[in-house]
Amino acid sequence: PSCSKNAPASTTINSGTLSAEAMNVDNLKRFIDLNLGSWKGSFHQFDSNGHLLHRIDTKLAASSYGEEELISLIQSLYIKQPPLNSSTDSEDESEWFEYKIKETNMFTVDKYQQIGFFPKEKAFALRYQTAGMLETVIRQGVLGEDDTGEESPRNLKLPSRRPAVVCENCLYSLERDLRLRAFHILDPQGKLEMLLLFLEERGSKTIQHPALVDPSSSNEAAVLFDRIIPHLGTWKGRSVTKRSGVYGATIAEADTTASLEMDERGHLFQEIKSRSSGSEVTTTVQWNGSASDNLATFEGGFQLTLLPGGIYMGCPIDVAKSIQEFNSFHLELCWSESPGRRQRLVRTYDVEGLAVSSTYFVETK
Repeated sequence: PSCSKNAPASTTINSGTLSAEAMNVDNLKRFIDLNLGSWKGSFHQFDSNGHLLHRIDTKLAASSYGEEELISLIQSLYIKQPPLNSSTDSEDESEWFEYKIKETNMFTVDKYQQIGFFPKEKAFALRYQTAGMLETVIRQGVLGEDDTGEESPRNLKLPSRRPAVVCENCLYSLERDLRLRAFHILDPQGKLEMLLLFLEERGSKTIQHPALVDPSSSNEAAVLFDRIIPHLGTWKGRSVTKRSGVYGATIAEADTTASLEMDERGHLFQEIKSRSSGSEVTTTVQWNGSASDNLATFEGGFQLTLLPGGIYMGCPIDVAKSIQEFNSFHLELCWSESPGRRQRLVRTYDVEGLAVSSTYFVETK
């Protein structure tokens, strides 16, 4: 729960280090440049307990047009459909369904997407009003031409038509031209419905990155151990917090130390220390929790869904309860791409569902 309601690293702003940095034209250009190109990858759908439901190959082509404040990012997502003949599965004979993503420009990034962008760190967070794009990926990648448009197709779990929150957090690899785009889908009641991941590499001719699957094991305890072990230990690093444009753009930095320990019974202890730049005061917050069935659940109602590939995604167990108690809430993505180094991105929302801030962490064990 490093993004729990009391987490100082993601919510404390030191007034002595603030500076204005709105989503201006230069930042929009940098955001577009970060996304340009041809991306090949795979889409993974997990249920709320971190069980893999579907894996689908995808391609994405991104380009831009216009100049200055009229510049726009246009993207087409190509979804590999299941072969009509199970005996043919070659790249040449596969059918790809094209989905045109809505343009991104000066108007959309603030009004609809409420973007949180970190140009130097190569990370961003976006808000979506619907899960239409993600539903299309699942339908086309699993059903293909057999899709009859049923409300609840057989053996298919689709996102709610009116989700409470659809949040995308994106982290770029520190080692290669690879990125992880992760989506939290919260149902109309404010509870986690599913988690969706795109793992994409730019410019590659084939999908070379490892699939997000567990080592072959039917033992739930072994799977849980494999998924949580990358995150245990003490992590030291630095965080950068940016407010969204709705509240007036600001920026703050802090030195952070996060530790997570687990005993032989699956009991968890987490401690977060944070010291804002220009301050001599260190804030410490501690939580107790437990781990089971791919979930790390902490007191106060926050949980981490542990995924393969050194990834976890965090969110409140019940967002509606947070809103009823007039508390902000947080969604988190953590990616430990290689042992001993990780990135985290935390998106903070107010009780009305507006993005208040985004916080980026880079840490070493």
